[in-house]
Amino acid sequence: MRIGLAGVGRIGAFHARTLLGLDFVDELVITDADPAAAERVAGELGVRRVPGVEDLLARPVDALVIASATPSHADLLRQGIAAGVPTFCEKPVAGTLEETLELARLEAASDVPVHIGFQRRFDAGYRRIRDAIAAGDLGFVHTIRANTHDQTPPHAGYIPTSGGIFRDCNVHDFDAIRFVTGREVTTAYAGGSNKGEPFFTEAGDVDSGAALLTLDDGTSCLVSSTRYNGSGHDVRMEAMGSAATLTAGLDDSLAMRSAEAGVAFPPGPAHATFMDRFQPAYVAELTAFAGVARGDQPSPCTVRDALQAFRAAEACDRSRHEGRMVALSEVADL
Repeated sequence: MRIGLAGVGRIGAFHARTLLGLDFVDELVITDADPAAAERVAGELGVRRVPGVEDLLARPVDALVIASATPSHADLLRQGIAAGVPTFCEKPVAGTLEETLELARLEAASDVPVHIGFQRRFDAGYRRIRDAIAAGDLGFVHTIRANTHDQTPPHAGYIPTSGGIFRDCNVHDFDAIRFVTGREVTTAYAGGSNKGEPFFTEAGDVDSGAALLTLDDGTSCLVSSTRYNGSGHDVRMEAMGSAATLTAGLDDSLAMRSAEAGVAFPPGPAHATFMDRFQPAYVAELTAFAGVARGDQPSPCTVRDALQAFRAAEACDRSRHEGRMVALSEVADL
């Protein structure tokens, strides 16, 4: 397959290296809004670069991967759909709820497959929780705890366009909760605080957040996020049921230490970034996208799915600003 990649920043360059290691990729062609960045990555990886996405689509390519800056996602996704090219797009689909709704409608009216990049759907631990819940191995699930804790914050310039901590970090947790439970969020109550760099406050964001979600079967979900987890990158999910509890992310790399005497677990080392933590999941995700592009399988994560995670994030952000519980029925849907 000939794959076009739009965006070669941190995640884009990571995807480029991942794609080049996959058997089904015969050629990778890249572009970036920063020509110097595209030239540098093309030279490092020995791939072809072109000036813009229009040039990628004109080659033509068998599939398009969008890993550019968040504000460009929506326009590039529209271009991929208009060209009839199967498209993978990193989250978020768009920066606003209104634009996400528009793209979900566009997807629904088209037969072009779109796969949105929520890589936790391809993590072995999260998939095992999903299978266990579906099989009834946990009994009835009463509580889920999910967290996304970054070791260090991103650069100051990233935050104003990130959408805020719930849309940027916890949106992965919201999608994963839907994925493992098969349920929908009905209410959200959220808050946050700033104890770190002032650029979070200046952008109207927080550097640490917490949310309580209720699902449509009554399950309580406790969700947290921070940009300052000095022990390492920590992403986990605990599904607690009447018969058993199962946890994803509980292994030797767990970024915490026990306060109990004589306990050596976990020995480490901890992960430093999400790319370390989810490298196998990214490989599985892009491999699945190839199947989507070939028509072998439906999209495992549609724009419609991304919309539902975004609606939960939107509810949390409204709750933080308004100091009240927000029903998901208050947030626009298709």
